[in-house]
Amino acid sequence: MAGIGRLSTKGSVLLLCDMQEKFRPNIFQFTNIVSNAARLLQAARVLGIPPIVTEQYPKGLGPTVPELGAGDLTAHAKTKFTMMIEPVEKELKALRDPKIAILCGIETQACIACTTFDLLEKGMEVHIVADAVSSRSQTDRLFALSRLRQSGAFLTTTEAVLLQLVQDTKHPNFREIQKLLVQPSPDTALLAFFSSL
Repeated sequence: MAGIGRLSTKGSVLLLCDMQEKFRPNIFQFTNIVSNAARLLQAARVLGIPPIVTEQYPKGLGPTVPELGAGDLTAHAKTKFTMMIEPVEKELKALRDPKIAILCGIETQACIACTTFDLLEKGMEVHIVADAVSSRSQTDRLFALSRLRQSGAFLTTTEAVLLQLVQDTKHPNFREIQKLLVQPSPDTALLAFFSSL
């Protein structure tokens, strides 16, 4: 059933957008956002979902933060407010054009939004992990999530992604994923978003 937002390990890619050192003091809930994204990356590795990492102008904004756990991955440097730059496009082609993007990082109203629009225009299904994206301002974050939902992206959470990817306690990797769920995801102040719906 196409279009309902069912996640699958097959044909998915995890996109990790611009979680860099210079953003640390300014991004709302930065530590919790990166913590959730790190769990998604761990799960992607367990489940065989390829991850792609970008950095926005790393010369000025610094490298990807170490706690993401992406030090072994090549981070694609960019200046555009989209992850869909030529090296990323090539990587997606090499992955046989995945149909589902699981997207997290910063900033929601800028690089997450532009990436989402580009992916949707390519016909991909986009799952924005709401508790793994943020902005400097909570207002920008929440309005961007609302806008991206209107455009056709699915909003989800870290725990929902992990459980939907395994779908069954009999999944061969369920125990490894379960370990990532022992502690609930930290609160990233999203209740205000849902109270406005």
